[in-house]
Amino acid sequence: MEFLKAYIDYIIIGILALMAFMAIWCVIERLLFFRKININDYQNREDYDNALSENLTTIYIIYSNAPYIGLLGTVVGIMVVFYDMGLSGNIDVKSIVIGLSLALKATALGLLVAIPALMAYNALLRKVAVLSSKWKEK
Repeated sequence: MEFLKAYIDYIIIGILALMAFMAIWCVIERLLFFRKININDYQNREDYDNALSENLTTIYIIYSNAPYIGLLGTVVGIMVVFYDMGLSGNIDVKSIVIGLSLALKATALGLLVAIPALMAYNALLRKVAVLSSKWKEK
């Protein structure tokens, strides 16, 4: 339990930071790809659509799972608070509230990663639909 108490914040923040970095990387990659795509480079619509939607799954996975990673950090933080309360034998409202508020920061960070990733995913999905509709014009 001491390991969790000492490192849970770093573990959760590290995972969420990695997820945020991956989401930003995928969004930038897609934007650069959309700028240089040439419809004439593709033999059929399936290959074209596959190229357009590449990396969107990664962004989807990040935006759908970041809140759960944050929630995991919150649950573990609350477990640590209750564990410490049980060991100390007394109930100090101040320490409980401080511990719970610190535990909730993980959920907030998870949402901070998920919301922009969701917005980027939806914007990129719309761009894919627009570019995909241009196949008919070929």
